[in-house]
Amino acid sequence: MMQSRLKALSKTLFSLTAAASFSALTMSSIASAAETMPGKGVEITPIFPTIAEERFRGEIAIAGLEALGYEVEEPKETEYATLMLALSYGDADFSVHAWEELHKTFYKKAGGDDTLVKAGNVIPGVLQGYLIDKKTAEKHNITQLTDLKKPEIAKLFDADNDGKADLTGCNPGWGCELVIDHHIEAYGLGDTVNHNRGSYFALMADTITRYNEGQSILYYTWVPQWIAGVLVENEDVVWLEVPQTDLPDGNNSVNTSFNGKNLGFAVDQIQSILNKDFAEENPAATKFLSLVQISASDESAQNLKMQNGEKSMKDIKRHAQEWISANQAKYDSWLKAARTAM
Repeated sequence: MMQSRLKALSKTLFSLTAAASFSALTMSSIASAAETMPGKGVEITPIFPTIAEERFRGEIAIAGLEALGYEVEEPKETEYATLMLALSYGDADFSVHAWEELHKTFYKKAGGDDTLVKAGNVIPGVLQGYLIDKKTAEKHNITQLTDLKKPEIAKLFDADNDGKADLTGCNPGWGCELVIDHHIEAYGLGDTVNHNRGSYFALMADTITRYNEGQSILYYTWVPQWIAGVLVENEDVVWLEVPQTDLPDGNNSVNTSFNGKNLGFAVDQIQSILNKDFAEENPAATKFLSLVQISASDESAQNLKMQNGEKSMKDIKRHAQEWISANQAKYDSWLKAARTAM
């Protein structure tokens, strides 16, 4: 009888020990999975601009968030001011397309730091400004935007024969169109310069065609993007200077100079931005997005591939994966930091 009881007790103890060991292993596995995939079970909604050339950096961010276990929904697309509002209201969770200076007004009007979080600089050192073809610049000694106040200079860039220079400008809703309009007024160019706005890349295609035909051209652009690879600075085109910094918000103390030239626009940085509640509830995603960074030259090079025909969504996703492979150690360090942010 005693031996039978001892055997039963031994079996019970074995079962309890095995159960405890299994439980410990299970908890360890769960903890390990949580550390590796901290976003598992969490849906995340990106919101991007409608500009296909800016999708590349978004795909790099999406790939990292998926590696962290997040279920990333199809990105919403809209203009920048609406993008900020959507993030503020919680209709989307993150973007990697907020310009710190250019979109400052949009950011403030959407709620600012009360509802949004700026996580990090995705692309530092972004340039904007006005350029003309180098041949015309050198022939007529044109160095300043205000040289266009002279009717004889403005007429050199007159594409529609109305006597005014035609400036290829900015899409409504981008933010840069507000700066251009302000500059035309502030520098006294209203009588000699037309700001042509609409579909920017269609307008630039026409501008490039006119350049290839030997005509003089005047346009606004920013770097990074493919145009800088087609109309190359100091080979095909040159930047125009402004006499002094004069911005719509009155914040004229920001840096607007590049290589000794005052370009009139803030030397900017493109940032990751998140809904504040989402950022606080998802430290791994916030940490990862704070670290994602690519160079302006890398995005310009990818944009040029798109201009040369590799422009499908499949192509863009492949470009993102190729960039990740070429920068694997850095990319893995971002993921590691995000996994320890918990």
